[in-house]
Amino acid sequence: MYDLRQLRRALDQPRLLVRELNRLYHTRLNRRAYNPDGVDIVAEDWDTLVILDACRYDAFAARSDLPGTLERRRSRGSMTAEFLKANFDGREMHDTVYVTATPMFYWNRNRGDVDATFHAEINVWQDEGWDDEFHTVRPETMVERAKAAAEQYPDKRLLVHFVQPHFPAIGPTGHEYPELNSLRVWDAIDSNDLDLPDSVYRKAFVENLDAVLPHVRDLMESIEGKTVVTADHGQMLGERSFPIPLREYGHPPGIYTDELLSVPWLTYTNGPRRKVVAEEPETCVRGDETGPQDMAVEESVVTDRLEDLGYLG
Repeated sequence: MYDLRQLRRALDQPRLLVRELNRLYHTRLNRRAYNPDGVDIVAEDWDTLVILDACRYDAFAARSDLPGTLERRRSRGSMTAEFLKANFDGREMHDTVYVTATPMFYWNRNRGDVDATFHAEINVWQDEGWDDEFHTVRPETMVERAKAAAEQYPDKRLLVHFVQPHFPAIGPTGHEYPELNSLRVWDAIDSNDLDLPDSVYRKAFVENLDAVLPHVRDLMESIEGKTVVTADHGQMLGERSFPIPLREYGHPPGIYTDELLSVPWLTYTNGPRRKVVAEEPETCVRGDETGPQDMAVEESVVTDRLEDLGYLG
């Protein structure tokens, strides 16, 4: 069912109505909560799983020179919240430490949308891990925290969730077009508040990918074991959706195009495999503090971070 606010918004922005019709097609009239043909990342064999947020396969294949064997896989979700629910919900991942640059898991778990636990969570987006200039967590910060986690938890699987190539744009194009980072870019396109050539969005996206790849290499070559580099979902950059050929931007939920579901799956083994054991959940790391996994964070901090990343308005 749709509420009055949603109906009014659809009337004001007809492209949202078209998108909803496409979403109903892809989700089989809401009978699919996620893409059932996608890879179950938790069940796969890895010691370290690196997630590049919003990294589409074709861009990765064209830009990456990382070592290893590259495959194309299908994601279970077209956006992060859908991906998290499809892969984590209902699971006790007590053999895994989650190092994340995004508050999306914290936000969705606390709202009751995802019920999952890790052995430990390291929320780099909190406190000093957040870059106030770029309104994101920079990739070099993530590598530093991931290396520290690998040393602290040598007998756990490591799940490392970068923000990039997801916006904000941290490359030269982001400086040239500050409007890419001062508002919700994809919503602004929907409401006709932002009208830049598609080439600008593509360039900013590629620059973000180029910015994160050297740091991913550093991590891969520093940590022993089997590392997989993948993405939670891809990104639409002006391509047409289907069955109604709407030009799409961003990563709307329930739209299962190749640009959104085709993700990299790069496998690389460096030295001996990690001997992984499951243990009861330990701590949620916040800055220099440790505490229970449900350690409360001020809601304003979470919402501010989500707004900076373009999730909330």
